[in-house]
Amino acid sequence: MNRQLNLIIFILTIITCQSLSAQILVGAESVPGGVAVINLNQKLRPEVYYRNKQVMVTGEPENWQAIVGIPLNSKIGTHELEIRNYEKTNKYKFEVSEKKYREQFITLQNKEMVNPSPLNMERINSESSQINQAKANWSFSESIPLELDLPVPGPVSSPFGLRRFFNEQPRNPHSGLDLASPEGTPILSAAPGRVVDTGEYYFNGNTVFIEHGQGLVTMYCHMRKIDVEVGQKVSRGESIGEVGKTGRVTAAHLHWSVILNTVSVDPSMFLKN
Repeated sequence: MNRQLNLIIFILTIITCQSLSAQILVGAESVPGGVAVINLNQKLRPEVYYRNKQVMVTGEPENWQAIVGIPLNSKIGTHELEIRNYEKTNKYKFEVSEKKYREQFITLQNKEMVNPSPLNMERINSESSQINQAKANWSFSESIPLELDLPVPGPVSSPFGLRRFFNEQPRNPHSGLDLASPEGTPILSAAPGRVVDTGEYYFNGNTVFIEHGQGLVTMYCHMRKIDVEVGQKVSRGESIGEVGKTGRVTAAHLHWSVILNTVSVDPSMFLKN
């Protein structure tokens, strides 16, 4: 009897999580750096690919949805998904609309954080492959925690998507939220998941990557201290380390990124309203 009851509760939990996905991402925008939620109208769960990367699929039969992360450098206009269902492959077109992001000018005293030496560039290039590999982690899960919690208290000091200039030189847009919390503040996992990488990187400083299922990855940067290990499972709200000022920073804060199908998207779309 207990086994049957537990099975019923498990099934209801999965269905509830799946049906919540569309509600949670009601504010999603199909824009560069945004998330497209696409109804697939498929009886069987398909595999869906965007730019040759597998994307998240949630829902239930006849009501599957693709949750697609759109790169910040995407062109405005028509984009295409590839929908694979057994031996049949279909194409699905969707639109990406324009969104303008503000500019941010930052002055750094350490010139090596603006124009690194050849030796430091070797390190940066070597680290890029490890970072990209961490972002590409994928594990299948029926229940995806699409509603995320802010990992630290404190205001957003730099929003997602800012067009950044360091010492008046243009650099990549801001790929996450900067949360202004004092050094030593505990950093909490935004959702349940598994630690897929940790490391000390040139720009990001001490960093933790957590995968939450179907390629949803959260990244925590500039940490003073890391308290988790690769392979460790963490719960929502579990401490993973402390806020610091390692890497390219002007003051202590947490840089927090949300990654879907390997690309950084606006974390605010996953937060409670």
